[in-house]
Amino acid sequence: MNASLSRFPLPETLEELPEDVRSTILAVQEKAGFVPNVFLMLAHRPDEFRAFFAYHDALMERESDTLTKAEKEMVVVATSARNRCLYCVVAHGALVRIYSKQPLLADQMAINHRTAPISERHRVMLDFALYIGTEQGELNDAWQRRLFEVGFTLDDIWDIGAVAGFFGMSNRLVNLTGTPPNAEFYLMGRVPREG
Repeated sequence: MNASLSRFPLPETLEELPEDVRSTILAVQEKAGFVPNVFLMLAHRPDEFRAFFAYHDALMERESDTLTKAEKEMVVVATSARNRCLYCVVAHGALVRIYSKQPLLADQMAINHRTAPISERHRVMLDFALYIGTEQGELNDAWQRRLFEVGFTLDDIWDIGAVAGFFGMSNRLVNLTGTPPNAEFYLMGRVPREG
């Protein structure tokens, strides 16, 4: 594997990885058409790879009360931008573009969600995510009331905070390892797919 993907040692080939880790990576490659660099970087420590993706999937694939996949990805982009994590802004920006069907939205939010063309619901959601995820804030009665007023449930509030917290950790791991985003992510959701 390419040493420029991480400052830490990576297995030379996928065959050196435990079967379950290798199978996960190959399944992602089959679905996406490439292997996201973060999968290879995290393969450095298979137990942490398993734990990371188990929690990722529990958060990001969970059906929320009213929170959509696009909204969860918006939280990732806004908090990752604040944490200066290029990998997560680029990779999850692609998912914002795909889920929202808005090719400019991720870039606008990454620079300044306060000036991005988003709803009041989304502005409150991102304000709260940044407060919890980057300012070490806490849920209090005023925040809960604001979030309820724009249609979020208590479970949604947990999801917003958990996604912001989880990706804070992810941002720091990517920045620790120096893992760059895959080139494929930059165009996803920007140009129409062929076929």
